[in-house]
Amino acid sequence: MLSFHHHHLPAHIHLALFHPVSHAAQIRARIVRASQLEGPEGDAEREAVNFAFIDARLITSTLHLQTAIHQAILAEAQGALRTKTVHSEILWALSPNNNITEAIRRFGVSDNTTALIVVRVGSSGIPDIEHRMKAIATGDIRPLSDLSKLTDWATVKKYYKLNADPAMKAPGLSPEQQKLVADEIVVSTVAMKSVAA
Repeated sequence: MLSFHHHHLPAHIHLALFHPVSHAAQIRARIVRASQLEGPEGDAEREAVNFAFIDARLITSTLHLQTAIHQAILAEAQGALRTKTVHSEILWALSPNNNITEAIRRFGVSDNTTALIVVRVGSSGIPDIEHRMKAIATGDIRPLSDLSKLTDWATVKKYYKLNADPAMKAPGLSPEQQKLVADEIVVSTVAMKSVAA
């Protein structure tokens, strides 16, 4: 698990990469159920799943992930969230379009997710944060350096419409160089999204 904060922003970030995850459908069902429960039980369940759940196969690098998190925290600090929470804002920031439903469907946990990034944005004093993450997401916590082994580049290129990008068609690019170019484009897209929106 990794915990850090940006000195110019109030929130602390806690994140972990879980792989392999075999119960993604149950996680997704729990999130949906929490949104529908009322009263104290609903409040407790919403707090239990108060995380961003990100399909790791669509993350091209730690910079890609950190850029989306930073954009969401910045929007929250400026009172400019386009979604209901900072966690859903992370998913919105990752998406190349402005449709939050599609962002959650594509970048959030799905029934087929096998590698999951769990992010909690909040105060530094969240007790037992790693234990709370493990209570929801089973699987091994892997180092973020494993992200590059999990990325589904074909799907990333499809969602970000990179197959037609001239930079991707430069002659002589090796597959590894293509991944670096794709990552640069994706990170730039996320970084500029709030300006373009």
